[in-house]
Amino acid sequence: MRKVFCGRGVATKTKGYPAVQVSHPAVTLGLIAGRISVRFYFSPKATPKKSLGGKYMSISKKFYNSFTELKSVKSLAMIAMLLALRIILGFIGNSTLPFFGNNVKLSGAFLPIAITGSMFGPVPAMIVGMLGDVLSFIMNPTGGAYFPGFTINGILTGLIYGLFLYKNEVTVPKVVIAWVINCIAVEIFLIAYWLFFLYGTSSGKSYFIYLSARLISQAVKCIPEILLILACGKIMSRVKLPQKAN
Repeated sequence: MRKVFCGRGVATKTKGYPAVQVSHPAVTLGLIAGRISVRFYFSPKATPKKSLGGKYMSISKKFYNSFTELKSVKSLAMIAMLLALRIILGFIGNSTLPFFGNNVKLSGAFLPIAITGSMFGPVPAMIVGMLGDVLSFIMNPTGGAYFPGFTINGILTGLIYGLFLYKNEVTVPKVVIAWVINCIAVEIFLIAYWLFFLYGTSSGKSYFIYLSARLISQAVKCIPEILLILACGKIMSRVKLPQKAN
């Protein structure tokens, strides 16, 4: 309550209300814009390292960073576990579909290589692909002589998945692109050539027969393999990576 003097100097009591300051519209808009700019502005130091690394990291930088992953004992232990999983899946994760004329062979050996590439980069993934094939042959020889062509396939598979998935968010487009490139370059043309090189002369089959068989095989395995890589990549992306040694 406060006193207000009205006519003839008589003081009357009136109810007082707190004063409300109304700023100019231009000042109000300026304050709002300032708050928005503070809220949504990120300095270069505050930008997430993972997104910058995945989107703008060069191929040489990816090779260097993936090589430094090998300096950490924890990283080596995880890579060794993925290598062991590659060997195990190569033994027990193989099956053929007879209604495709034994041309379609289902195997999960590619999955640990792809996971290694997404977590540690191309260099460890190439090592897992190479040692996985060599150790699988030593532990379980198939009856023939060792052929280095399939080891090259493992190295190239690790290279492709490492370049596309390392320091990147595992999304459907990236997984599909990596899978298609590996499918065309390695799983179809290169494996068809190795099979023709090994058995084409004795069987009398042309290269295109092996090529068509590989096309059928990859067409059947396309969706399951992409879904497996995507699901495992999403799960492993939540795992805290080991700190690299200085």
